Amino acid sequence: VFVAILAVSIVLAILIPIPPTVVDFLIVFNFAFSILILMMTVLVPKPTDFYVFPPLLLLATIYRLSLNIASTRLILLSASRPFGAGLVILTFGTLVTNQNLVVGFILFLILLTIQHMVVTSGAERIAEVRARFALEAVPSKQLSIDADLNAGFITTDEAYKKRRATAIEQEFYGTMDGATKFIRGDATVAIISVLVNSLVGLLIGIGQDGLPIGQALQTYTMLTIGDGLASRIPALILSAVTGFLIARSRAITR
Repeated sequence: VFVAILAVSIVLAILIPIPPTVVDFLIVFNFAFSILILMMTVLVPKPTDFYVFPPLLLLATIYRLSLNIASTRLILLSASRPFGAGLVILTFGTLVTNQNLVVGFILFLILLTIQHMVVTSGAERIAEVRARFALEAVPSKQLSIDADLNAGFITTDEAYKKRRATAIEQEFYGTMDGATKFIRGDATVAIISVLVNSLVGLLIGIGQDGLPIGQALQTYTMLTIGDGLASRIPALILSAVTGFLIARSRAITR
């Protein structure tokens, strides 16, 4: 069900304008999906048991990017109307700025920097190292399995299971290495989105909607912060979950 909703939402968000109420629902769904992945990651006994994590990570990233397109469209076209950009974005922007745009914007930039330069970069580096070590360890593991089999320490079925586990581990960490590149690209797109929403929105507010400079700056900056938080918090959760999952080296004993 989650995958079906994600797929339909991605297509709709890219192709057609979405009403603010629908965007609110999709943003809430994005939060719920990120929290669900977080819970599954914590509860899974070992990383390779969560073999669907890389495709889920890619799907969540694409979904978040398409949702970013929809929210940007709302901000640029409907920000001058009451609740034109949606209730969720407005609520996030109001809570963070608290009538002080400078402080709110600085806090948002700090969050964006933490995600881009600390969490995402760290997860990407961990994925690269784990993928390389998993690949380099394959020959020695295969030789060890063959030696144990020839010595009679393990049966043929046990040897097959160990070879299969080695192949799954190599494939999992190799896929995770590629999936983390999407996360880094998503963080870069977030920076571009902030610039577009704030600068282009300010020009639209002054030039097309006829808003005073102060009101246009207040409106579009607050909505930019709200939109950024609505997309960056789930992205930060997934980035942290990715690093946590890859960094785990042992199975959890229940």
